[in-house]
Amino acid sequence: MIPGPVEFSPEVLSALGQPTTSHVSPDFMECFGQCLQMMRQVFLAPSSQPFIVAGTGTLAMDLAASNLVEPGDRALVINTGYFGDRMGDMLCRYGAEVDYLDSPVGEVACAERLREALKDKDYALVAMTHVDTSTGVLTDVKNLSAVAKDAGCLTIVDGVCGTAGAECRSDEWGVDVHLTASQKAIGVPPGLALVTVSEDALRKFESRATPVPNYYADINNWLPIMQAYEARKGAYFGTPAVNLVYALNASLREILDEGMEARFARHRRLAQAFRAGASAIGLKMVPKTEELAAPTLSALYYPEGIDASLTGHINASGVIVAGGLHPKISDQYFRVGHMGVCNESDILATVGAIERALATMDDAFTAGAGVTAAQKALSTSG
Repeated sequence: MIPGPVEFSPEVLSALGQPTTSHVSPDFMECFGQCLQMMRQVFLAPSSQPFIVAGTGTLAMDLAASNLVEPGDRALVINTGYFGDRMGDMLCRYGAEVDYLDSPVGEVACAERLREALKDKDYALVAMTHVDTSTGVLTDVKNLSAVAKDAGCLTIVDGVCGTAGAECRSDEWGVDVHLTASQKAIGVPPGLALVTVSEDALRKFESRATPVPNYYADINNWLPIMQAYEARKGAYFGTPAVNLVYALNASLREILDEGMEARFARHRRLAQAFRAGASAIGLKMVPKTEELAAPTLSALYYPEGIDASLTGHINASGVIVAGGLHPKISDQYFRVGHMGVCNESDILATVGAIERALATMDDAFTAGAGVTAAQKALSTSG
């Protein structure tokens, strides 16, 4: 129950374990082409160009940053935690003049704050993290992107902890680059950087005055490969992660079989049930309100008098959770992922494990209150 890597379905693991074929075999070319087409459906980006590249979520960020900015471009990062800081660092590395629209831990700037900030300078780019894995804060991508586009900015959305679990309608909401990694709500073991790029972003790339300073991440090298595979033709720049692509094909099929609307609703339902259980035993969220809390991840403060050893006691019950990541509060909270193939039983087992851990540490709460509240939430939300 950590915020990635998550659990994976048997079908995904079976696909991962099949014999490795040539990356230009007919079967693999068909598999890769299908993945690109299904990505448009999962990312809700029918007019965007998808990319599947061997690498991590950080590489996906690198693909966005290195291709979209040139020295002297101004970029504004809507910062909600650790990964907002990382995006800013990356944009700076490629020569952008970066400003941050910061908020207190557990909050995020609203659309009106962004509108005011964009009046100060001529920004080329606005970047945001849909769900920051360090805080569990959910960013209002729809309204923030609308403001950015109105100001003539391109938008980057880091969807690593959100994509396929938290609603993001890339094309409809004006997201120019939507990036994620395979190991979270996408439901595939780590190793794939997944990105969709809008027509506006591709035009920006084509008009660059300087070469892309990252050879591996250069869209010049990858775009012909993606186009070839979608046409079911062989191509080569770097050897793809063949087995991970087979696993991705299986996972994307599962996601689309469930349906995007149903999948978003399931993630919201499980998150609300988990947090109902946590609240019933006195745990408070890092996000300031439920509206700011992500459907894929919960970040919870330790109760007064309880320290980080709580996570070890939870793990002793067979439920693995994660400690804090945000540098300002890293020793004050823990994180629980509830995404991908997570189900009702996982939620109830996790709340029960937290209750047992708190009881071991002599925390005062009503035994069974958390599981009861979570069960009630699941029963009433249908």
